[in-house]
Amino acid sequence: MIPLDPHFIAQTTPTGEAIARAVEAGWPLGPVAHCVLLRRGFNQVYELHFASGLHAIARLSAERPRGDPNIAYETALLTHLRAHGIPVAAPLPAADGSFSVVLALPEGPRALLLFDFLPGDPPGESLVDIEATGRGLAQLHGAAQSYAGPESHYTLDLPLLLDASLQRMLTAPTVDAALAREFTALAEDLRSRFADPPSLTRVHCHGDCHGSNNFMADSPDNPEGAERSRVAAFFDFDDAGPGLLAYELSVYLWVLLPRSHETPATAAVMERWHRYLTGYTGVRAIHAADLAAIAPCLALRQFWVMGEYAGRIPVWGTQAMPTHWLRKQPALMRAWMDLPPADPLAAQEPAKAATSPASATAAAVA
Repeated sequence: MIPLDPHFIAQTTPTGEAIARAVEAGWPLGPVAHCVLLRRGFNQVYELHFASGLHAIARLSAERPRGDPNIAYETALLTHLRAHGIPVAAPLPAADGSFSVVLALPEGPRALLLFDFLPGDPPGESLVDIEATGRGLAQLHGAAQSYAGPESHYTLDLPLLLDASLQRMLTAPTVDAALAREFTALAEDLRSRFADPPSLTRVHCHGDCHGSNNFMADSPDNPEGAERSRVAAFFDFDDAGPGLLAYELSVYLWVLLPRSHETPATAAVMERWHRYLTGYTGVRAIHAADLAAIAPCLALRQFWVMGEYAGRIPVWGTQAMPTHWLRKQPALMRAWMDLPPADPLAAQEPAKAATSPASATAAAVA
């Protein structure tokens, strides 16, 4: 048997039983009846059922390319949002009053957090639910304006989304010299779009609001006999931080658009995007400059994703971002950057924007 140096272990995956024991030791919530791994992505996420009937989610924070988890900011922001009536998966305090415990694993210490379990399903293709998601995000941004807790370690702006991502990509084994030149030139072009920008709106961003990090439910305030109102409850704030509203909004469009610059978005896809913005502008106005910045922010988002993948190669492997896939990205990202500006009608006052069908018109496909 050949022993391995634990310093060269990239990431271990504890079993549900191991997490159950850690939660029982770290939180005053009683015995865990069942714990199972839900998914392994940037972090490892577990579902727990307690003997008391409590249902919760545990997140074992992984080593991220950006650095340490943003726990103080994330948990304080969630607590603030919950106190202001925003449906979110709030953190559950550990026995010592903090919101995390540290597990000693072969690769080093990792933070474990516990959150409320949110019932429901993602909005999917339901236009009613998509509009409610946009509305809920606007309400979240509004409530977060008064946040005065710990500062975020990270800001969702060019240094994090573009510069750091590019540097990680250039070290990836699957990025050859030609690709390195192409991505570097693309980054310079993208940076120039923001070199002398108009004043762009900044908010406390969720950071990853792509339609699968919120669940939908009927509003508890629905009047009897009236058409039901839907409410979005948000979770997974691991990438939250202060940043550009244009980037925050671009994430949902980014997930909707085809992954080929030769394939136009369908009318159904664009209707979902329109309804998303209709929901948002029914609560908060989006200024014309922010709408115009959504298209280049699509490329920012793609740079950030590729940078995350490059930083996770020791865990996910090189084929998470193979060379043949990377060669397709510059043309796609340039096509996104050159999408026509969004319709300025969406920058009207919320009350007007909400009543105008054109108010939701945003970046059209070429």
